[in-house]
Amino acid sequence: MSEDRAIAALDAAGIAYTVTRHGPVGSLDEAARARGVEPRSIIKTLVVRRSNDDFLFVLVPGDRQISWPKLRALLGVSRLSMPDKDIARQVTGYERGTITPFGSTSAWPVIADEGVTGTVSIGAGAHGVAATVDADVMIDALGAQIAAVTEPL
Repeated sequence: MSEDRAIAALDAAGIAYTVTRHGPVGSLDEAARARGVEPRSIIKTLVVRRSNDDFLFVLVPGDRQISWPKLRALLGVSRLSMPDKDIARQVTGYERGTITPFGSTSAWPVIADEGVTGTVSIGAGAHGVAATVDADVMIDALGAQIAAVTEPL
């Protein structure tokens, strides 16, 4: 089960976390209420393709979106894309909406937007399952690069 893989990875990283399980949610605000955090503290894990076999994870606060110009400048590339759902699953082991760097089948580099701070809730490998963690501890465990790569929705 994908959830088990994500939770095992959190345990292996030595991260203190609380798991939240909730049913389907229809909005960011609803997800935040279900997880007991502010909307900005819901962390979206996005898979970005640099080239055919080169991907990375970008951690984005719930109330923000990737700024493609900022991300391209940071990475020094002229083109980035989002893989389709089948490729995303193939390169992470998770289906869209459940993707997390924790327990991914490939250890892709991680970029965390500078707004990923405080107590945050990140997906835990299954729909309606999330782990609430300290952002600094999570970023350190993932070896994530912190950068300004988002803009308001």
